[in-house]
Amino acid sequence: MTARPSAAVSCHVERPLDDRVWAAFSRLQEQRPGGLAIAALIRPPDPEAQEDEGRWLERARAASARGPFGLHTHWTSPSHARPTGGEPAKRVARELEWLRERDLQPTLFAGGGWYVDEDVAETLAAAGLADCTGTAFRPPYLPPGAARLGARAPTRLVLRSGARLLELPSTHSVGMLARGVLKRLEGPLVHAYFHDTDLAQPLRRAALVAALAALGRMRGTPTDLDALRLAYAEAPETPFDSV
Repeated sequence: MTARPSAAVSCHVERPLDDRVWAAFSRLQEQRPGGLAIAALIRPPDPEAQEDEGRWLERARAASARGPFGLHTHWTSPSHARPTGGEPAKRVARELEWLRERDLQPTLFAGGGWYVDEDVAETLAAAGLADCTGTAFRPPYLPPGAARLGARAPTRLVLRSGARLLELPSTHSVGMLARGVLKRLEGPLVHAYFHDTDLAQPLRRAALVAALAALGRMRGTPTDLDALRLAYAEAPETPFDSV
């Protein structure tokens, strides 16, 4: 019999201050459908948007107590994820410092709009994080030529400095997972991701919960992204410029 793939799940928490969206995410994280601990990859409060830092911290700390915790950077604005200027790596470094000054210890990262470049990767490696920005598929909304990182399995990215960055790619969107659990899932790892805003849509939320339950109980072996960081500490290496 073919071994079940390891199964992990993460949420890109992009509207942590939206009460309705946050309540739905909190309930799901507490429920752990399929026995899966949901990693919260969370967007920090945007200083230009004057978002409520105190309420954000309260919610981020609650999420970090329920499962793995990571940073999800939106480089342009709360509603525009990919960078349109500036120096992306410096923003990541600032946000990591801001989190740690407030006793939050992210172990994971996912770039907004699936964006990551080698300077960002160097910043993540120096901070000891694992990256989840890579995908096993090309997100359909990205325009031709848009920078992205493609990876089908965990790998250690070899950076120009000689540092290594562990990549734990996202392999399944909500729709891909809902279709995939109807048959045998391929590969050593299923890393399903969703956005907190998916939970505001009843049909999409129901499909996600059902798919996660099937993934954890029948199609995969439940784990979480922090456990995978340890399991793949010696993953095969891949040069950054080849992914």
